[in-house]
Amino acid sequence: MSKRKTGFLRHIAELVIQNKALTAENEKLARQNEMLLHEIENYKQIIAKLKTQDTSIKATPDKTKNVLKVKTATVLFADAQGFQNITPSEDSKELVDSLDEIFLHLESIINKYEIKNIKTIGDTFMCVGGIPKKSLTNPIEVLLAAIEMQYYIKDLQRSYYNGKIWKLRIGIHTGPIVATFKGRRKMINDVKGDTVNMATRIRQFCDEGQILISASTYEWIKDLFDCDFYGIMPVKYKGDIQLYTVKGIKPEFSLQQKRIIPNKHFSVKYGLIRFTDLQELILDKLERELPKNLYYHNVKHTVDVVTQVELIGLGEGVVDEDLLILKTAALFHDTGHTIGYDNHEYYSTLIARQILPDYYYTQSQIERICELIMCTKLPPNPKNKLEEIMCDADLDYLGRSDMIPVSNALYMELQERNKIKSINDWNRMQIKFISNHQYFTETARNLREVNKQMQIERIRNLLPKEEEVLQK
Repeated sequence: MSKRKTGFLRHIAELVIQNKALTAENEKLARQNEMLLHEIENYKQIIAKLKTQDTSIKATPDKTKNVLKVKTATVLFADAQGFQNITPSEDSKELVDSLDEIFLHLESIINKYEIKNIKTIGDTFMCVGGIPKKSLTNPIEVLLAAIEMQYYIKDLQRSYYNGKIWKLRIGIHTGPIVATFKGRRKMINDVKGDTVNMATRIRQFCDEGQILISASTYEWIKDLFDCDFYGIMPVKYKGDIQLYTVKGIKPEFSLQQKRIIPNKHFSVKYGLIRFTDLQELILDKLERELPKNLYYHNVKHTVDVVTQVELIGLGEGVVDEDLLILKTAALFHDTGHTIGYDNHEYYSTLIARQILPDYYYTQSQIERICELIMCTKLPPNPKNKLEEIMCDADLDYLGRSDMIPVSNALYMELQERNKIKSINDWNRMQIKFISNHQYFTETARNLREVNKQMQIERIRNLLPKEEEVLQK
């Protein structure tokens, strides 16, 4: 065979080998592409599911009577004082038009704080915080709006009217209300009840340029706002009601001397109060959407972890903002189980990113919360103090007296998903895991380490006698 023919055949063989390699590489890329498309489709389905879920906390309407009953709402009544100061030389029509413009601006303030504007009649208007979206922080939101309203009116006086025209007096009361609906969209038509009547009385009792609140409102806001005792208002059938004037946000919670703009410390305190609303939302979601055969990763476990991060966090001396971040991460860390068992930590971050902006968490806070959620993925490998606290809280049961029943619940959960074969296999795994486990924070070690060592002996006693000897 000639050298030329031999070289040609060798070249063909090399091309065949290269072709096989390229074919194999193409098949590999095709499989990767198929997996990627599958992952993208799965991600789209998750996002679609999250978008269809209702993330608001609403009081339950009575469908038969078309009413909404709310236990804690805050009613604000305000009226503009000024017509009595009009002189013959002033254009009354122009002043009425200016009042309309003022009320439009006041309404924009109300909307900013998600307060419901109920009615405006002449120089008087009424709004309510805490409906239709339930919120324990509604007294704070109404006070912030009231302070901003008064500042706007006073600034308007200085700029245009030399203090002669338009002074606002505001009366506020917190308590139960009944709201009625109208139309297909269930728009709130009116609000009734003693709380409304009380707010009206307080507004009539108020001096020009003041914000006057009842004792019930004062109890909700006193930690964040500066207030002075004003006096007693007699009310038929109810006795004497204590009233307070609001001077502004407390200096330590305000950005500047005017005391109308909250600072970061205010936002954290506000977030810790609003956490109760968020917790109610998430626990209700878990009750409704978690699979029934989640014997360990259930609502009780979430409550345990939220409680424990706060306990360990306080023991470790974390600041208020970090405590809020920890409690929120603990609340969300197992919500991903409503989507899927495997990779539930990642799914939990998706849910957190969807819900938390509605509760005024900043983007940086949300990122920190998601990092804390992901750090609960086993085996624990915390990178900072907050992650250490989170990991210790998540595995707190290892050193508790109820460790064995809790462990058995986890075994049942794993067995139903074919992740463990027998109880003996599980106990052997538990002994190995607990023996290698360590609590990271001093607080957790002081609370749980002694009991954790006792659990190893308790589990060994559950193994067959011959295995118990081998384990020792």
